[in-house]
Amino acid sequence: MTPGPNERVMRGDAPRRLFVLRHGETTHNAAGVWQGQLDSPLSARGVEQAAAAARVLAAFSPVRVVASDLSRAAVTGETVARVDGIPFSTDERFREIHAGAWQGLTGEQVRAGYPEDMDRLLRGDDFRRGGHGESVADVAARCREGVEALLADLAPGECAVVATHGVAGRALAADLVGIDQRTSWLALGGLGNCHWAELVEGRAGWRIQTWNQSAATASAAGDGLA
Repeated sequence: MTPGPNERVMRGDAPRRLFVLRHGETTHNAAGVWQGQLDSPLSARGVEQAAAAARVLAAFSPVRVVASDLSRAAVTGETVARVDGIPFSTDERFREIHAGAWQGLTGEQVRAGYPEDMDRLLRGDDFRRGGHGESVADVAARCREGVEALLADLAPGECAVVATHGVAGRALAADLVGIDQRTSWLALGGLGNCHWAELVEGRAGWRIQTWNQSAATASAAGDGLA
């Protein structure tokens, strides 16, 4: 039987580490468009962000990168994996929330067309986006399935990177550490483009070591890196 996280830490195994990384800026991000599961490419700035994040994350010696199969996350993840020549794969369970009828609309258009829903969103209410899209609970459930499959092959002391999206990344991190999704939205907020959450396994499960870190903030803080 495979030991659980508490048992591994209690017996003195080195803790495992997980980086939940949002993709770099896309052309839709720059234009203020709701992407959801639309497959928009990285902008020139987004490509630069991915390269900078890859250089910083390499210092943690990840052994594997898994990314959403949407190209903005896949390219970001591939960029990280390429630095150390480590295994890379995609998993559709790490896709962004499906935003239903909101996908392809600007923030202003969504506010004009769905004012009550936007008020609910700002309050932290969870509901299916754009009428026929997903809820955050839906996203957390599928992302958790994906990360459990990843963790099943992650040995004590090893580190992995999940390259995903803003809502999906926050939902996954909150679910892993046991924070309810409304609290995570109100207290943590979203991950910026090519920002990440660093999660470390402890005796009581996973904990958030850093939130919304980036190549720029890591360099400014020193972060133990040369």
